[in-house]
Amino acid sequence: MKIDKRIIPLAIGGLGIGTTEFTIMGLLPDMARSLEISIPEAGHLISAYAFGVVVGAPMLIGYSVKFPPKKVLIALMVIFTIFNALSAVAPDYTTMMIIRFLSGLPHGAFFGVGTVVATRMAAKGKEAFYISLMFTGLTIANLAMVPLVTYIGHTFHWRWYFAIVSVIGLLALLFLKLWLPVLETNQDTRFMEEMKFLKGKQAWLVLMITAIGFGGLFTWFSYITPLMTIVSGIKESQMAYVMILAGAGMVVGNLVGGYLSDRLNPEKTCVLLMTLMMVSLGGVFFFSEYKIISLVLTFICGALSMSVAAPINIMMMKAAPKSEMMAAAFMQAAFNCANAMGAFLGGIPLEHGYSYNYPSLVGVGMTLIGLVIAFRYKQLYASQKLHKNEMAAECVSCDQ
Repeated sequence: MKIDKRIIPLAIGGLGIGTTEFTIMGLLPDMARSLEISIPEAGHLISAYAFGVVVGAPMLIGYSVKFPPKKVLIALMVIFTIFNALSAVAPDYTTMMIIRFLSGLPHGAFFGVGTVVATRMAAKGKEAFYISLMFTGLTIANLAMVPLVTYIGHTFHWRWYFAIVSVIGLLALLFLKLWLPVLETNQDTRFMEEMKFLKGKQAWLVLMITAIGFGGLFTWFSYITPLMTIVSGIKESQMAYVMILAGAGMVVGNLVGGYLSDRLNPEKTCVLLMTLMMVSLGGVFFFSEYKIISLVLTFICGALSMSVAAPINIMMMKAAPKSEMMAAAFMQAAFNCANAMGAFLGGIPLEHGYSYNYPSLVGVGMTLIGLVIAFRYKQLYASQKLHKNEMAAECVSCDQ
């Protein structure tokens, strides 16, 4: 299969974003020692980045919608590269907190604009697959770059992590300039007009599916290390291989999710994937003590964690046809809310002394709620489609 080279710059950008977002989790102890803070305090650097994503997505999209998408993506990647480079030389904890917040600002906006650009470059019926190609960079980051950069950070110094991310940012800038086509923009768009999609019920349903249903998988992923080492009996020295296995699942699931979405339609695909998520998390709860089964479930859950990205973004774009970039940016904010909510709710049974397989049971409940909301969205979308067809038929009859 020949890959359209125009999508590669977006994938490289996703590679850089995925590397900076997820590598820090494995380097928190190193950073804590160097900055002379506790590990929980170092964890606030993750929260600062996530907060930057949530704030930056609507703010930067709102400011940039009147500009050509290519220029916007280049500007966002410049911001991303500069602040990751500054992270490599931040002298103290307070400075690092501020820089990590600023580093997160372009994250959601990049994927928001990139999602729209990917669908515009795709042939009809290939939109979801092109979105999944863009997110391939994010999945490859989890498969290869996160373990590699974590190893480099442990072996040499954690500051090399940010330096490597900056180099990826420079590569993304180069290929955005060379290969990304110039696309038209809507010069008449206004910020408040872009926000009008939030008045629609469908948009809120999609955001809730993402934040609650997808959050179920983060109850599993947030505590995967103690789950695998304490419950499944995997040696801590082998956890890097477990994470590679999860990353391989993400690569496969991302592409399969895009393929299924184009074949079945996004609504059916979302319902199917949410059902599989619920079943898989139930499997984690019941069977994690069996090492082989636990490893198989790691691959499956990794695959499901990214398989929903393409269909859920297409659903949001359908719900906000006049505000595609802003809606896609809000999706990134919702994904980060899912991350925070899954980690928080999944930690509740642990605080009460339950085993590390219990967070996934919380995840079952969250994905069940997401599934119910997905069914509601599907019904609402089908009803609106039927209404439009009836109106079209009446217009034809009037003309005749």
